[in-house]
Amino acid sequence: MRSPNDNLSDMPDKPQVPAADHTLRILTYLATQRVSVPAATIATALGIPRSTAYHLLSTLAEHGFVVNGDRRWALGPAAHDLGTGYVRQQPLTLAGRSIVTGLVDSVAHNAHLAVLLGREVVYVIEERAPGRPSLITDVGVRLPAHLTASGRSMLAAMSREQILAVYPDDAALSVRGEHTMTRKELIEELRLTRGRGYATEFGEITAGLSSVAVPILDRVEWPIASLALTFAGEPPVDELVNALKTAAAELSRRLRV
Repeated sequence: MRSPNDNLSDMPDKPQVPAADHTLRILTYLATQRVSVPAATIATALGIPRSTAYHLLSTLAEHGFVVNGDRRWALGPAAHDLGTGYVRQQPLTLAGRSIVTGLVDSVAHNAHLAVLLGREVVYVIEERAPGRPSLITDVGVRLPAHLTASGRSMLAAMSREQILAVYPDDAALSVRGEHTMTRKELIEELRLTRGRGYATEFGEITAGLSSVAVPILDRVEWPIASLALTFAGEPPVDELVNALKTAAAELSRRLRV
């Protein structure tokens, strides 16, 4: 069976634009890696001169397509935005609609599916349960990622280097000029989220309503979306999270085909 990296060698002997060819191969290679990789490893794997690899990686980093931490490289938020742009157009909405509807039917709470775009979450599917309160998360609505359960679940699935690239300072966490949390507080919140296995939000978006969310992961465990439930009162959260995880696993499976 061929591995994803086999495709990296299936390139024309003499590409018309070598720099573009090398750049795309670097991004493709990083997309197959579960952890950050040294530049020398990238250069060796792709047969690219080390100096060329360093220059291209530096340029990609300037535009947010890769991030660098401890001399190791990984995909950056701009590359993620490209991927979610494709997913938003067709696969996610097509595969996710029936799953979100089924989830609402099973737990009788509002559910929504969102993607991460820069520092915001964009809602692509919203399903309201009969008799439940209306939400502000209609399709197309954008909210600060760090304040929502959906955003936190996706951010928690990213590396520290990637998170710091999205939020380079405390000012990046301000909303309409108002302080929300510090970068240190966000890192701690995401650590807790990873530990419990799901993200939470209690009245930070709409007073009286809370949310729990889990990420939708691709083949290399990259968060391409988030599935969330929103509710009032104090329902059995463990049961809601179990239902969420089951639905998220099925959606991840469908999108990996």
